Amino acid sequence: MQIRESAEMYLETILVLSEKGNVRSIDIAREMNFSRPSVSVTVHNLENEHYIKIADNGNITLEEKGREIAERIYERHRVLTAVLTNIGVPEEIAENDACKMEHVISEETFNCIKKHVEEAHCL
Repeated sequence: MQIRESAEMYLETILVLSEKGNVRSIDIAREMNFSRPSVSVTVHNLENEHYIKIADNGNITLEEKGREIAERIYERHRVLTAVLTNIGVPEEIAENDACKMEHVISEETFNCIKKHVEEAHCL
């Protein structure tokens, strides 16, 4: 399943925001610090690709394939942030670096890192 990094970021943001309650385009725009028009275009593209669903009241929910991607990316974010902070990287820098790394790291490499972290009880 190939998807652009920007779409992954949107899906991850929707997942995180949905843990706090309903998600609307304005919430995504605020969280990502993007303009409302650019968020609107991307959100509608994600809906057309069946990654998300937009209800009549504007609430956004993840469709199954969107949720799978969001959860995969968010897991990478959490694990990579934990690894970086455990080796001494300041938390804000670790968060920013993990955000970049989560999109480009191979599945094999991530699985090895995750296994190591789990065995070392770093999470």
